[in-house]
Amino acid sequence: MSKVSVLVVDDASFIRDLVKKCLRNYFPGMRIEDAINGKKAQALLAREAFDLVLCDWEMPEMSGLELLTWCRGQDSLKTMPFVMVTSRGDKENVVQAIQAGVSGYVSKPFTNEQLINKVRQALHKVGKLDALVNVASTKTSSAFGNDSLNALTGGKAAVVAPSPSAPTPAAAPSRGLLNSPPVKAPAPAATGAGGRGQGQLRLPNGIQPCVIKALSLKEALLVVKRSETLPQVLDSAVLDLEQGDNAETARLNGYLHAVVAHEPKPDSDWLQLTFRFVDQDSQKLDYISRLIARGTAQKHFVPGA
Repeated sequence: MSKVSVLVVDDASFIRDLVKKCLRNYFPGMRIEDAINGKKAQALLAREAFDLVLCDWEMPEMSGLELLTWCRGQDSLKTMPFVMVTSRGDKENVVQAIQAGVSGYVSKPFTNEQLINKVRQALHKVGKLDALVNVASTKTSSAFGNDSLNALTGGKAAVVAPSPSAPTPAAAPSRGLLNSPPVKAPAPAATGAGGRGQGQLRLPNGIQPCVIKALSLKEALLVVKRSETLPQVLDSAVLDLEQGDNAETARLNGYLHAVVAHEPKPDSDWLQLTFRFVDQDSQKLDYISRLIARGTAQKHFVPGA
């Protein structure tokens, strides 16, 4: 069986580990390398051949879009599958990536099944999928858990997984590269002047408006309305923040470090989430610093206010 090589590019080690674990579970014969930014990936691509690149968009030194543009300018990399795995899922960014020559698009946060389906499609286009399918078929159940905990623990967590014999549905042509793009969530009730301290949290099972109760360079303490599907510890997520008079927006990648009831009762209508940041991008760290300096957090949040 020929080796299939994949390059995973992301400045967040948590995301790199998440993607690599998922790929190894489903494609045990795959060779996987990783890079912390576009510059490091560029150096690897210049000296090694890869069958697929899975790349973040926002990274220090060289962004994913800049790396994609460079790849399409190289004769040896013009047709290499290049899939963006990013929190930039809005239409204008998708169009920009398509114009630059992207092969596919996966929006963060993603389920393992969404990621694997995109990888299968990309490898099928270059005739590399069949070499992996036979070995991979025995690993389907461990790769398709729909939460980040399963991906990090190698399938040891008890999760409900689809049957290994079930065929993977083909992507509908009409949807193109849009892989479940983020849907604009309704804004929460105003809790301060100008809506400061508000945002939306994108989780694998949906989007929830949230209020920022406390903020540091490492994590944010969020309050969300309880819903039918409870957030899970170690779920990967994206925190979208729009702050200031210029509607400055940031997409912060991370995971849920803790989930507790906000009210001291078993039927609490509100949950308090500790959202731990994983980005190493200096621009995002600077953005968080400015939010802290402005006193963005709603320190005296009252449920129902």
